[in-house]
Amino acid sequence: MNKNSPSQLGVIEGFFGRSWSWQSRVSYADFLASTGFHYYIYAPKDDAFLRKHWQENWPDIRFSQLQALRDTYRQHHIDFGLGLSPYELYLEPYPERNLKLIKKIRQLNQLQPDLLCLLFDDMRGDLPHLAKIQCELVQCAAEHSSAKHIIFCPTYYSFDPVLEKVFGTRPEDYWMTLGRQIDPGIDIFWTGPKVCSTHYPAEHLQEVTELLQRQPFLWDNYPVNDGAVKSNILQLRAFDQSHSELQGKIAGHAVNPMNQSWLSRIPLMTLPQAYHEGPAYDPHQAFVNACHLLCGPALAGQIIEDIALLQDTGLNKLSAAERQALIKRYQHFPNDPYAAEIIDWLNGGYQFDPACLTE
Repeated sequence: MNKNSPSQLGVIEGFFGRSWSWQSRVSYADFLASTGFHYYIYAPKDDAFLRKHWQENWPDIRFSQLQALRDTYRQHHIDFGLGLSPYELYLEPYPERNLKLIKKIRQLNQLQPDLLCLLFDDMRGDLPHLAKIQCELVQCAAEHSSAKHIIFCPTYYSFDPVLEKVFGTRPEDYWMTLGRQIDPGIDIFWTGPKVCSTHYPAEHLQEVTELLQRQPFLWDNYPVNDGAVKSNILQLRAFDQSHSELQGKIAGHAVNPMNQSWLSRIPLMTLPQAYHEGPAYDPHQAFVNACHLLCGPALAGQIIEDIALLQDTGLNKLSAAERQALIKRYQHFPNDPYAAEIIDWLNGGYQFDPACLTE
């Protein structure tokens, strides 16, 4: 990946709740290659071997699945990444914490990832010397990983006050320490003004660039819908106009999609278009075009007609009659994966995971 090209776009499967099937992950290689994306990062929150049980090895079957997945992405010229969340590793004494991390990195090297993400989100952060310890661990990972690109996610990855509410008071000079001590060749994830930001003002990105002493690598929490509120909606609309203005302001752009893999393709298809078209980008027309290209004219027309119910009203506010009416509408598209996910969602197939704390 050329980190000097901020239009490098990718998908990070990094949400809570019901994860994608292996078939969906495999099929995304072709989708990403055909729509202008450059990488996929495997980091599902329900893979315990990357999170709370990260020191254990994957079962042989899972490891073989990951090898096959990597090979599929390579065949499509899409970079393959892994997201490791070494849960509370920074509580371990030195040098034991480094030795444990090195052991895991060597296992991950067997998958020959193009990208390695070291993720310290979703962990407590009100600890002395947090930044210093995390910097040491990032450097340790970089020294022992075979990946050509390292991205670090700090515990506090936004100015959003919800992070301190959930994970404790951010240590003084946390971001400034990261900026000074982490090698400038390593990127740092950032979600914007909020955990789930809707836009990224130029002045905000400039402030973060100065704070981290590098342009932020955007972790875009749209269209993800794994939170207590957003699990009740399907975020299908196109990326908004502000995304067409990001070129030159960020180091890269990783999108966290919805639990619904097929429906996520509708908004995802519009992001490369936003970059390509710039000021001429029309989000509504991009949404309409994506629906037609992906779903065919009949289903596209139905989704476009129902978008306010699906994305604005949502499950909690739909009456029982409205929900049943919607189910009947989409049952007219049997064996269609997009319609099937809408029906599954309407039937309560995607339950909120209370482990998601930061919406």
